Amino acid sequence: MTFDPALITGSFAVVEPHGTKITKYFYEHLFDNNPGVRGLFARHMEEQEDRLWNALGGMVANLQDTEVVVRMLRGLGARHVGYGALPEHFPAVGASLLATLRHFAGEAWTPEIEESWTALYGVITTTMSEAMAETAAGTAGSTHSG
Repeated sequence: MTFDPALITGSFAVVEPHGTKITKYFYEHLFDNNPGVRGLFARHMEEQEDRLWNALGGMVANLQDTEVVVRMLRGLGARHVGYGALPEHFPAVGASLLATLRHFAGEAWTPEIEESWTALYGVITTTMSEAMAETAAGTAGSTHSG
């Protein structure tokens, strides 16, 4: 399954006017459905919400530039090791992301859009997980092609 950049950018444009309401909803959904991850985050979430919003917007804005997106995701993965995040957390995060986007897109949300976001999230988790493993092993500075 591959993602369709046009579906991703188009659906993001639908939800984007809601701004950080999206990230507030996302974290509420994540913590309500996965209370065990709450301890990985600061008590006050405003800065984290802004970071998530900026990362999501930056990724969507650069979807056509694979090198930029991979670099962003590898950096996020490496940083998340220091936060105590684990690849095992990704399914919960993905479920909350999809639920959030679906909520804010409303009737504009389609099965094709969901499939595309699911595929994109697969790329996100794979890329971040690789960087997390390399960072945890102390090899984050190494590069490889592929």
